[in-house]
Amino acid sequence: MSITDKTIAIIAQQAVLEPSDVTLDSTLDGLGIDSLGLVEAIFAIEEAFDITVPFNANAPQASDFDISTVASIVAGIERLLAEQG
Repeated sequence: MSITDKTIAIIAQQAVLEPSDVTLDSTLDGLGIDSLGLVEAIFAIEEAFDITVPFNANAPQASDFDISTVASIVAGIERLLAEQG
C-alpha cells in the first residue's frame, strides 16, 4: 500500500468515511474531522509509518507539519520518512 493510500485510509477511518470519499484536495474540516479526530489521526499516522510527527495539538497552525489538506499531510509524511531514512 502506498503512502498516499495508507494516509487516505487512516483519515477516512477517522472521518468514518470510505477511502473513496477522501481526495488529496480534501481538508480535514471538510471531512468532518474535529480536533480530537485530528489528534487520533496523527497518532495513527505515527504508528502506521513509525515516525514522530512534529505536531502540537494546542497550536496546530504553529506546527511544522502542514495539515491543511490530505496532499499536504502525505507530503509531510514523505518528508519525515526521507529524513528518517
